[in-house]
Amino acid sequence: MKRLVLSAEERYVHAPNYKWNFFMRIKPLLLTLSLLTLPMLGSCDATDAGLDTQRITRSVAYSLPLLHLKQLPLDQNISTDAFSLFINSLDSSHCYFLQSDIDEFKKKAPGLAAQLRRGDIAFAKKVFDVLMKRIENRMAFIETQLEKGFDTSIEETFLWDREEAPWPKDEAEWNDLWRKRLKNEYVSRLVSQQVYDEEEVAESSTNTVESAEIDTADLDDEENLSPEEFIRERYKQFKMTMDTFDDEMLLQSYLTSFTQVYDPHSDYMSPSSVEDFDINMSLSLVGIGAMLRAEDGMAEVTQLVPGGPAERDGRLQEGDKIIAVGEENQEPVSILHWPLYKAVRLIRGEINTKVILVVIPASDRSGTRTKTIDIMRDEVKLEEQAAKGEVKEFKKDENTVRKFGIINLPDFYADFEAASNHDADARRASTDLRRIINEQLEENIDGLILDLRNNGGGSLVEAIDCAGLFIPSGPIVQIKENSGIQVLPDADPTVEYDGPMIVLVNRLSASASEILAAALQDYKRAIIVGNEKTHGKGTVQTLLSLGDRRGSIKLTTAGFYRINGGSTQLKGVTPDIIIPDYLDVMGLGEETLEHALPWDTIRPAMYRTQKGLAEFLPTLVERSRERLDQNEEFIAMMESRALLKERYDTKTVSLSLETRLAEAQKSKELDEIQEEAMLKASGEDSEEGNDLVLQEAMHILSDLIDLRSVKPTEILTATEKSIQRIE
Repeated sequence: MKRLVLSAEERYVHAPNYKWNFFMRIKPLLLTLSLLTLPMLGSCDATDAGLDTQRITRSVAYSLPLLHLKQLPLDQNISTDAFSLFINSLDSSHCYFLQSDIDEFKKKAPGLAAQLRRGDIAFAKKVFDVLMKRIENRMAFIETQLEKGFDTSIEETFLWDREEAPWPKDEAEWNDLWRKRLKNEYVSRLVSQQVYDEEEVAESSTNTVESAEIDTADLDDEENLSPEEFIRERYKQFKMTMDTFDDEMLLQSYLTSFTQVYDPHSDYMSPSSVEDFDINMSLSLVGIGAMLRAEDGMAEVTQLVPGGPAERDGRLQEGDKIIAVGEENQEPVSILHWPLYKAVRLIRGEINTKVILVVIPASDRSGTRTKTIDIMRDEVKLEEQAAKGEVKEFKKDENTVRKFGIINLPDFYADFEAASNHDADARRASTDLRRIINEQLEENIDGLILDLRNNGGGSLVEAIDCAGLFIPSGPIVQIKENSGIQVLPDADPTVEYDGPMIVLVNRLSASASEILAAALQDYKRAIIVGNEKTHGKGTVQTLLSLGDRRGSIKLTTAGFYRINGGSTQLKGVTPDIIIPDYLDVMGLGEETLEHALPWDTIRPAMYRTQKGLAEFLPTLVERSRERLDQNEEFIAMMESRALLKERYDTKTVSLSLETRLAEAQKSKELDEIQEEAMLKASGEDSEEGNDLVLQEAMHILSDLIDLRSVKPTEILTATEKSIQRIE
């Protein structure tokens, strides 16, 4: 059975019946783009010998203002922003270029849009040539500095987060920056050798892309490298990577700088990228089940496919940055500054073969360490990502035991091929959810908890149909395009379950899961419980071909809106009852992306809310707060969360070896805390006894059942008292 795993924002165009309308409007758009780009753009013919960069560049310049949702003109404002993105993509740590280089480049920035329309990318080539000269200069400086050595007894600091830092103004400042940079790597290496277990952490590195370390498969050999040898080998690997930076890679990097000014999910994909653009339409890593995006020259993991090898293994997590890839018993190869399609090709392989990944953990914001992960390539097993249900007994008191249905839905999956063939047995999230609900109703459950934590999305059609299991017919989501607004409803009046209900979400709940949670919240059908907010991705991408051997452009063409009129973009869904945890301070969410589209509103759809739930909320919030304030596990988590937030907010590190060694154990403990949090979020460690959020959700559900059983006047009185106490 084939399974099509597309995110809601990239998949809703394949909806049946009324939902096909949007797809039918997109098809002419694809045809129009093809007709316009082939005869009109560019004067030189494409050849099999190489890229037709002029025609590709002109096609992108034409497509952006016409087809993107924002429809902004390709003007000087776009030029200057694209200039910044391009420079930062090459030198994110602001340590290779000098300020004089940037000043010279800036003179050309306002005219880059006009050059793009002419198909001229000479500016990109010039900038890259200067970069390579600066790299050659720094390679010589590294040798000189390593021979001088470092005084690790001096108490000084190094600013590792240099995204907002100025470039060095002269050679003296440049050299001092690099002295501290290399000293940080030297100290990190010593700390790693003395403190960290090599099975958990391979070795140390700086946070900067170019200097991230490359671990060998043989850790024993690597352990014998002196800090000087280790640093020297690291930069040698980086230089080799940059020497292989070809025209196609440069073209993709430069054009993507323009597309991502419009929004961070729009990209130019070179011909090689398109070849590797698999059925997910999301640059997934075939063989291990993970999705990537380019971030500061590294491949950042944005999502683990439910049931895939990486998720089952549990060590690779969202936010980890992959910097090197290798086969079993071979030295990993640096993929720093590689385009994603090249990283994908390296990670792909035969089933039952092992791939070695060197990653900077999401837990280490400063990038001072890396770890090596070996994952056995395998197929994603549908059963692992299908909905699962169980009935748990909840002891309210000595005389009352309640039965709660717990349903975990990690993905909105569907076998579209079978459905299009009218196969009654086609596997779908909504049909599995319906079956589990009916099975649990036969066991006389008192309430239901739908767990959407870590659900990154999937089929929008399935999200709509799943929402329809809990409400009568009505609108579920609104889609805004340049051509207008479309309301997508659930047309089935059947309600499978109408009892007390809670929906669990977290920062990793995105796209289709945000739509489902938002709809049930707007209808006041369920209480939403979870982190401070969900992920906040409320945009729709469409992949458009630029013609044979010219690649494609992925553009944001629409946005999702709740039926109350608010966008799910940036703000996501704010739970009715918030239970803070580690994910809230880990820099996850759409708002962390540069040039993310803003939150806005449209006219609300026509819908009728259910009565009775709103007046319960103040009492439920207060009772939950009182329980958590007395929960020792929650108190300990909040203390650790504060330490983790402090780490994320800290932008400097000490260069004193004594200080760093003293901090190492504390840092190691925080790593363990964060890894445990990510495991729980991914379901790897979510047994009842370890799942604080699920335990509290059952308490809330029990409270809801109690409140529903009292008279309305008593509820009102209790609610008023709760509001007064909260104020």
